[in-house]
Amino acid sequence: IMMQRNPYPSDLTDKQWQLIAPHLPPEKEKGRPRKTDLREVVNALLYMSRTGCQWSMLPSDFPPRSTTHGYFSAWRDDGTLDEVSRVLREKIRIKAGRKRLPSAAVIDSQSAKNGLAIECVGFDSAKRIKGRKRHVAVDVLGLLLAVVVHSARIDERQGAKLLMARLSLWFPCILKVWADGGYSGSPLRDWFLAKFNCILEIVKRPRKQFQIVKWRWIVERTFGWFNWQRRLSKDYEYYEESAEAWIKIASINVMLHRLKPG
Repeated sequence: IMMQRNPYPSDLTDKQWQLIAPHLPPEKEKGRPRKTDLREVVNALLYMSRTGCQWSMLPSDFPPRSTTHGYFSAWRDDGTLDEVSRVLREKIRIKAGRKRLPSAAVIDSQSAKNGLAIECVGFDSAKRIKGRKRHVAVDVLGLLLAVVVHSARIDERQGAKLLMARLSLWFPCILKVWADGGYSGSPLRDWFLAKFNCILEIVKRPRKQFQIVKWRWIVERTFGWFNWQRRLSKDYEYYEESAEAWIKIASINVMLHRLKPG
């Protein structure tokens, strides 16, 4: 039974909950009956994403920390976050008059400082940041398609290969990818074409002047959306998989608001 509590701004509305509830794993047939309210687990994760709250400081009116973390780990590993993301993304694309699956993507990376001790930490010499890189691919609406978190010492070209390998598993129909000058060079362009039959188009920013660049602004706006999620202000996760999971949760939060259910 859900206990009454004062609502938080990050809580799901009834219609938002109806969008994702059918896509969460059902209760196991064997074992004790589930006593945890999954809506409150999702609310706790959205609260943590928005506020940057530590696990040990999760408010007591949410499910216990160990319970919430258990669901977070399970949904991270069993593809639940990917499935919820897929459903919301396809709803938004269809509502916008586009096909269910995209045929083009925009890629970029964001270097994030590490908050505490984390695995696979590195130094991004170009941006002079010690931490990890968040490599993302988004569609033309700015919706997350794939994410790979890796050491900041890995450059854009190598990171793009890691990202594209994952993107192609979910979206084999991608025919074109836009990227900035950090991904330039014929070896990477030829690799995209030979490996995935995909065209890599470099969109460069004009020097010494501000100008909104076609296609590039889309992924930059997505990173701007993520800035509202304080959990992503730094990379606080020890495991790369957990860092990727929080980016997916942030993306789910963005998509729930873009659908604007009352």
